Amino acid sequence: MSVVLDAVTVEADGPSGPAVLLDAVSCELAAPTTAVIGENGSGKSTLTKAVAGLVRPASGTITVDGVPTVGHAKRLRRSVGFVFSNPGAQAIMPTVREDVALSLRGLGLGRAEAAARVDAALAEHGLTELAERACQTLSSGQMQRLALCSVLVRRPRLVIADEPTSLLDARHRRIIADRLLAPAAPQVLLVTHDMDLAARCEEAILVKDGRLHARGRPECVIAAYEETLA
Repeated sequence: MSVVLDAVTVEADGPSGPAVLLDAVSCELAAPTTAVIGENGSGKSTLTKAVAGLVRPASGTITVDGVPTVGHAKRLRRSVGFVFSNPGAQAIMPTVREDVALSLRGLGLGRAEAAARVDAALAEHGLTELAERACQTLSSGQMQRLALCSVLVRRPRLVIADEPTSLLDARHRRIIADRLLAPAAPQVLLVTHDMDLAARCEEAILVKDGRLHARGRPECVIAAYEETLA
């Protein structure tokens, strides 16, 4: 999928007027895996939320495969999945199984097909034994796996993940990273502070002070990021 941002500016209300979170960002994101890196508050999450249609630009346009994100939320939801940095905010059903099943509503699947897809997704993410557990009893790492499972079960063409491994132990970080970056996986736009994970992506972009500061091969962009920290 091709994601095109054209002079995108995002603002938020501030104590002395609008605060600019993204400042006229223009780029095309078409690599199978793209890491979005930068310091806290740089605009990384704002950029990805804008691509997912969760934040409305004050000016500029964003298209996903030629479809504008503004005014096409339902169409966008069919092809784009978003994993929040706070996974607890995504779990809204009583049990793990019900939460994953909720993601399939509106796709037109029969009951048996939907149940089979839920079972397969739970197994793939190591959640089968937790299927009947109340979501709110899960650990932070289990909740993060549930959030990713609930997105991937829909089989979106583009997955936008905001720090999807930050709450996981080393073993599950590796498992989730391998799953997201597998050749058969959907296209991934990945916000991360994990430079080892960023280095495994096909492309990386560096966001600094709401602007696109660098873009290219991960090793080059990571080096540029490290220079900004020096």
